[in-house]
Amino acid sequence: MTGIYNRTIKMFGSHPEPGFESAGQQARVWGRRWGCDNDVGQLRVCLMHRPGEEMAIVDPARRIEEIGSYGDLDKGWYFQSDTIPDWDEFREQHDGLVGTLQAEGVEVVFLDSVAPDGLKSIYTRDSSFAVKGGAIVGRMARAIRRGEEAHVTRTLARLGMPILRTIHGAGLAEGGSFAWLNRGTAAIGRSICVNDEGCDQIEQVLAVQGVELLRVDMSGYSIHIDGHLTMIDVDTAIVDPDGLPYAFLEKLKELGIRTIEISERDDRWIVNCLAVSPGRVVMPRGLSNRTASTLASLGIEAIEIDYDKVQLNGGGIHCSTCPLIRDSVH
Repeated sequence: MTGIYNRTIKMFGSHPEPGFESAGQQARVWGRRWGCDNDVGQLRVCLMHRPGEEMAIVDPARRIEEIGSYGDLDKGWYFQSDTIPDWDEFREQHDGLVGTLQAEGVEVVFLDSVAPDGLKSIYTRDSSFAVKGGAIVGRMARAIRRGEEAHVTRTLARLGMPILRTIHGAGLAEGGSFAWLNRGTAAIGRSICVNDEGCDQIEQVLAVQGVELLRVDMSGYSIHIDGHLTMIDVDTAIVDPDGLPYAFLEKLKELGIRTIEISERDDRWIVNCLAVSPGRVVMPRGLSNRTASTLASLGIEAIEIDYDKVQLNGGGIHCSTCPLIRDSVH
């Protein structure tokens, strides 16, 4: 019996190649080629959440003057702004973003569930993010968001997307602070929401894929890099330089990435935008004439939509979208 077993193993063997992330293996084992190796290739599948009954937790009677907004220390929720929006308008703007993406040929999928008090769950960028061949599920830093990880994990499993790592132990990492710069380089904004342990775990996954991870220290209490940098073309990023270290801005030049710096007349939320394909970007209204002219001169098309009501909850267009599949670019 042992001889038959040995001959069988020798004949059929084990096969580490082709690798997990290869197109053939992804299609054969996981049904389609999952993941992203950039932030600008044609967006194929995007994870979102339409805000629902969970927004009712925002109680205008729970004013906290110290923060100039609303919240409940006992229950652990807070609202980001001093103005509570009309929730119908809030949802209409989110629906507008969904419709815009669908018009661009994007398959929009939605979270299967959220927590009853998950008022930040609309910002799907943060609970997970895509790398080559699958997803990394983050570990949310703030109590108001802890638990989103379980809901996104169930959704990704239902979709059939491989989960290559779940940040665990004392690691903290949120997808809004992760950015692909090119297929061989990514950046992670180290902040109150992303610690070294979280960076280490992400780096372990990327190292297997031959990707370098740059650690970028955010300023003050800035939480995510996508408030200060978003790639909008293969070699172009829109940036708010005040929130990025000088050494990192120089590294972008070294990588051949040109930067479009927003002006004082721009709505600062325009940095929190989303490329749906190289040089075609969904942005909130608020572009200054100068920045609009710069984008046009570089052949970059800006699709402007209303998103100011959603931004009152503390996140923008980029925050509200989690790409699961993008085309590769070269």
